[in-house]
Amino acid sequence: MGRIIAIANQKGGVGKSTTAINLSSCLAEAGKKVLVIDIDPQGNTTSGLGVDKNAVEKTLYELLLGKVTVRECIIKDVIENLSLIPSNVNLSGAEIELVGVEDREYILKKSMEKIRRKYDFIIMDCPPSLSMLTINAMTAANSILVPIQCEYYALEGLSQLLHTIELVKARLNKRLQIEGVVFTMYDARTNLSLEVVENVKENLNQNIYKTIIPRNVRLAEAPSYGLPINLYDSRSAGAEAYRLLAEEVIDRGDS
Repeated sequence: MGRIIAIANQKGGVGKSTTAINLSSCLAEAGKKVLVIDIDPQGNTTSGLGVDKNAVEKTLYELLLGKVTVRECIIKDVIENLSLIPSNVNLSGAEIELVGVEDREYILKKSMEKIRRKYDFIIMDCPPSLSMLTINAMTAANSILVPIQCEYYALEGLSQLLHTIELVKARLNKRLQIEGVVFTMYDARTNLSLEVVENVKENLNQNIYKTIIPRNVRLAEAPSYGLPINLYDSRSAGAEAYRLLAEEVIDRGDS
């Protein structure tokens, strides 16, 4: 039965899509069957995996509105062992169109129940807001992985996210857990990055991954080539970091 992990933080620019793309690809590289679901209308995960987001016709939007089945909108093996449910800007209309739909928080969960046995991991890239799309992801997920950028305002908004997770857990998904916090965009040359890591560890009573994702030029370049970092530059610091994170995620499930 596949583990369903939502990557969420309502703060933008913290590395959610980067983590969704590269963690998924490194899990696939490790021989795991992976499905990535792009839940962000910006479609960065879709294009970052080499799929033209403006050309796809069967996306998460059509799935949420009941126009296609979950199997119809999966693009199989965009890279070996990794399949994708894509998104594009159309998804931004789903929020309004789902108003008044009964049990709308459970649409994604019901779809996942039909296919999760086929995958070891289902990774969901959430939008940078606590919207109905994010609530759908949290309702469907087993756990939430929270990327935190190593910068001054790292903790800002985090308490709101944790509060939302608790609400979803109480009302919609009793089994929801926090998978862990992963630090992104770490710059070893600055004292600030180190201070942020120490500050979060002191103030956050959550699982924190040992792996820290560095600020890395190759990591920033990879999406424009439609490739995950382990395929774009296999020996880069970014690729090594995401491989280590994938190992930790696998081990956490085994323990």
